Amino acid sequence: MDRHRVFITGIGAVTPIGSGRDALWRAALEGRRGVKRIDRFDTTGYRSQVAGQVDDFDPTNFIERRASQRIQRFSQMAIASAQMAFDDAGLAPGGDEEEFGVWIGTALGGICMAEPQYEAFIMKGLKSVSPMLALSVFGAASCCNIAIHFGLHGPMEANSNSCAAGAVAIGNAFRAVRDGICRKALAGGAEAPIAPLTFGAFDVIRSMSTRNADPASASRPFDAGRDGFVMAEAACVLLMEREEDVVARDAAPIAEICGYALTNDGSHMTAPRDDGREAARAMMLAMREAGIEPSNIDHINAHGSSTPLNDSTESRAIRKVFGEHADRVIVSGTKGMTGHALGATGSIEAALVALGIRDSVVVPTVNLELPGEGCDLRYSPGEPMAMRQQYVLSNSFGFGGLNASLVFKPAA
Repeated sequence: MDRHRVFITGIGAVTPIGSGRDALWRAALEGRRGVKRIDRFDTTGYRSQVAGQVDDFDPTNFIERRASQRIQRFSQMAIASAQMAFDDAGLAPGGDEEEFGVWIGTALGGICMAEPQYEAFIMKGLKSVSPMLALSVFGAASCCNIAIHFGLHGPMEANSNSCAAGAVAIGNAFRAVRDGICRKALAGGAEAPIAPLTFGAFDVIRSMSTRNADPASASRPFDAGRDGFVMAEAACVLLMEREEDVVARDAAPIAEICGYALTNDGSHMTAPRDDGREAARAMMLAMREAGIEPSNIDHINAHGSSTPLNDSTESRAIRKVFGEHADRVIVSGTKGMTGHALGATGSIEAALVALGIRDSVVVPTVNLELPGEGCDLRYSPGEPMAMRQQYVLSNSFGFGGLNASLVFKPAA
């Protein structure tokens, strides 16, 4: 089988720190913190009262008003991100694209739409329920709406692999383009989970930060004071093309994807496997697919969820894989800025990794003041760090024991 090199040529994003490739990148280099107190609903009685909200998103900038009213927020953000990725790549969809695939990950899909609809059902009966409910809540609504909006007819896949979903979507799209299943792909994640019951479900299991008095510092990857993740909403979509098409249209690629792997701890729904074995195996398998050794990795974008268990376990897994090289490789964590956008977070981090490779810089790890016990790696400082990167590994782990790893390199 002929295998193609796969380049990222466009990035679109809607995030708490900025929307669009340039705005997201500027904010990341500034170390901007997008977490604030929730103002979408009354948080009285909630242990956690902070989140990464996107407050400046207007779907009618991307979708005709009447059409946008039929689409749930996570799908709106996915379409907007896809449009920005097309614009960024200088590529216009032809409206009848048979070899253009779509892969989108989302942990929760449009479940937030069901909350007010259930209340209406209880109060007023079935006739009060929106006819769009059934078409909005399922995870593949994001992929389907993108395909319909842009006229794409290639392979399409949604996954709900919890917090690894965005990375899984990118990995599967990478393999499809590489193996000739499609010529181009849109891939990433979308999540809009900030609603009373959805947010509250995570509050009940005590997985989120309660640093309510200082929201900007609530998400603290690898820090001794971390006390849980900070939920966020976001979407990010990468446009990916095979090398020959990039060359043919004289496009300027951002970075190349060259490896991917997915494993499962097979041990617990919320706690990572203590020895980090399967997280380590995901990293090794991704590097094997890329044809490199651990010593070739210059930078690791860590999952770094800011939870007490995850960050120390991930650090342990990195040491298991990299041995002495773990003292030299730079480790960054971006969730101190964006919060944790569940299924979208892996795609945001993939975008930041790609841009960092292009510009020879590693983004800061903000809110890391004193590394916690077991978090003994070489973390990026609180400001941008200039560094040429030949290979970068990006981790995305999730509830259910999911471990996804991606490998990127310069588009040379």
